[in-house]
Amino acid sequence: MVLSIISFTENGMAFSEKIARAVGETDTIKEFDIIEEFLPIEVRRFTKCTTCFAAGRESSIQFVKNSIGDWAKEQMEERNVLFFIGACGIAVRAIAPCLTDKLHDSPVLVADEKGQYLIPILSGHVGGANALAIWIAKKIGAEPVITTATDLNRKFAVDLFAKKNGLLIVNRDGIAKVSGKVLSGQIISMSVETGHLDVHGKQQDDIHILPYPPAQQVDVMVTSEEKEWDAAILLKPREYVIGMGCRRGKEAEQIDDFIRRHLEKFGIVPGQVVELASIDCKRNEPGLLAWSRKEKIPFRTYTAEELQSVKGTFQTSDFVQNQVGVDNVCERAALKSCEPMGTLVYEKHAENGMTIAIAKREWKVKFGEI
Repeated sequence: MVLSIISFTENGMAFSEKIARAVGETDTIKEFDIIEEFLPIEVRRFTKCTTCFAAGRESSIQFVKNSIGDWAKEQMEERNVLFFIGACGIAVRAIAPCLTDKLHDSPVLVADEKGQYLIPILSGHVGGANALAIWIAKKIGAEPVITTATDLNRKFAVDLFAKKNGLLIVNRDGIAKVSGKVLSGQIISMSVETGHLDVHGKQQDDIHILPYPPAQQVDVMVTSEEKEWDAAILLKPREYVIGMGCRRGKEAEQIDDFIRRHLEKFGIVPGQVVELASIDCKRNEPGLLAWSRKEKIPFRTYTAEELQSVKGTFQTSDFVQNQVGVDNVCERAALKSCEPMGTLVYEKHAENGMTIAIAKREWKVKFGEI
């Protein structure tokens, strides 16, 4: 994940350095599980100025010579997290022409240049802006300002529930319907496909679980079954993990085309994919990162030792073993990401220095702290 910070004053630029140091010190995040998909975090710092008042400062700071709106558009096209140090109005005007919908917009944060307050203003749940704001605020000693009603009232948020459980929101208009009912104090009904509800999780008081399949209309339906449901919102599991390996420096367009063709061959779309997985030496591979950002699918990597420990029968390669220390990357990575339970459903396919495999995870939904 790329955290792109833009500032407009000397104080703002100094604050951006503090943020970069705080975020850069993190190897793993335990406080907020939802942030795990953002790791590792790459921080880019930008300064908008007419005179280069920061000339001579450290080279990681880049100067924005075009308009702030153009800068914001570029960051959002790259699926980066935008962090404005300055007035909320500047951020709002900059991002306004780029907005699409709450399921696809990039997370946007705003902080004052003294670092007193940190405000997520866009994509708080699905994009993770709220959780990211809370985490960064804790690291730098700021006060997170969360304005999302369900968060403030400690109520069930169906979009956050979907994100945490790896579920695809089929009809985004249902989010407002369910949230409105929750905030008015009503109990919402939910039905989960048989065998996929974690009975050990703590169920929330404002949710009533109905048997599956339900004999009546429900507010929230969670299922992988392809049929018409009488529900306010339909959530489908992102059941698949892509495991991939590639030669260093493969162009993003080649990787994108390679993945697209094999997903089509297997009969699934990116919306059904919960994760892209590979070996840790590929964690900064530009083409894999580009696909992950474009599709907003988390990219997770594992060490050679972790991959080698995966049980199963794989298409092994002595060349790969000698290069990275494990005999197969794509199949092992796909299954590793499915732990504790998963099945390899699309075995290794290789082409022009790229390999791909697909595993299907055993999914369950659970409730937890909002």
